[in-house]
Amino acid sequence: MKKILIIGAGQSGLQTGIGLVKAGFDVTIVTNRTAEEVEKGRISSSQYMFDMALQNERDLGIEFWGDDENLQGHSVGLAVANPENPSETAINWVGNLTSGKAIGLSIDQRVKFPRWMKEFEKLGGNLIIHDADVQYIDKLSADYDLTIVAAGKGDIVRMFERDDEKCMYDKPMRALGLTYVTGMKPNKNPGVRFNLIPTVGEYFVFPALTTTGYCEIMVFEGVPGGPMDCWGDVKTPEEHLAKSKWIVETFAPWEAHRIKDIQLTDDNGILAGRFPPTVRKPVATLPSGRKVLGIADVVVVNDPITGQGSNNASKCSKIYLDSIIANKDKEYDETWMQKTFDEYWKYAELVTLWTNTLLGPPPPYVLNVLGAAGQIPSLADTIADNFSDPTKFFPWWLDEEKANNLIKEKAQVS
Repeated sequence: MKKILIIGAGQSGLQTGIGLVKAGFDVTIVTNRTAEEVEKGRISSSQYMFDMALQNERDLGIEFWGDDENLQGHSVGLAVANPENPSETAINWVGNLTSGKAIGLSIDQRVKFPRWMKEFEKLGGNLIIHDADVQYIDKLSADYDLTIVAAGKGDIVRMFERDDEKCMYDKPMRALGLTYVTGMKPNKNPGVRFNLIPTVGEYFVFPALTTTGYCEIMVFEGVPGGPMDCWGDVKTPEEHLAKSKWIVETFAPWEAHRIKDIQLTDDNGILAGRFPPTVRKPVATLPSGRKVLGIADVVVVNDPITGQGSNNASKCSKIYLDSIIANKDKEYDETWMQKTFDEYWKYAELVTLWTNTLLGPPPPYVLNVLGAAGQIPSLADTIADNFSDPTKFFPWWLDEEKANNLIKEKAQVS
């Protein structure tokens, strides 16, 4: 029986570990926090997952929340502020999710990961609670056939060299803020609402399940140096909530009626920070010379502007899991590691490109498509569905002629 070591108990680490245990592998996951510590800790992300990624969880029997109709999102909405009158929208539409089970879900990782940690152990996985630095990983890895690094921060991730050829940016492109709230007025057609404020930033919001029950997650993306880059002087949870309300009232006033009565879910339901979108080489070398394989955010971390972080992690996990199982009678050498990542990059390259292009001003023909979706329901539905598989935004996302043809095609359907 092959022995697999996974460093990190997040979306990709736990999903991969559970899948491998179910496939008959001897799996150990190392994480520095217990399930209880995760549950009682601070939020670490915004996470909204669409059908393609959720199906990977369903296939493993670990999508425990999708039958809750109070959590299900069925749409993606887009509003773009009018540059000539920022209090109004130039584009405003809602598209329905139609592919697969046609739902989206957001489960606070403080809810999801503890449940998955318990499921992993219940299935026979070995969970070690320990701080994992490079020396510890090196020592432990000697007893395993493959070591996967799924922890995306600190010295561990710095083992993986930045791949300059695959990186578009070398600095943070947005100042990020997260706010988990209750009391928000719900949308009649629940789902994600994206609000784009040209030259200022983005605000998107969606329903979720957190440790205290149902909530909405507010995500703020401010252009560095602009008015939404405003978290530096925020010191308390109360100040964070007040700043969140100010941003919506000031830059997305069409959403202001929803937030009149909001309150924080808990004092740990806030986060602010920034990071550069980065692609790293997938194989790192430990001091002993042993090779380790990076997964998900360790090797490809995108800006949250398109809401693809957890979706990408799920899809990367699926590809790695299938590759590990298919190679179970052979060695997991460096060639295999690179090949496995390359298979993921076939998907992630386009998602990364789509995300990175949205960090700058969209070309006029893309804005034309987004605007046309307000008059063509089938086009709005297509754009909404593409969030489940963003590779379907191509080739028209980069081709004006194909973008115009898409509008004509959907207009005929509608």
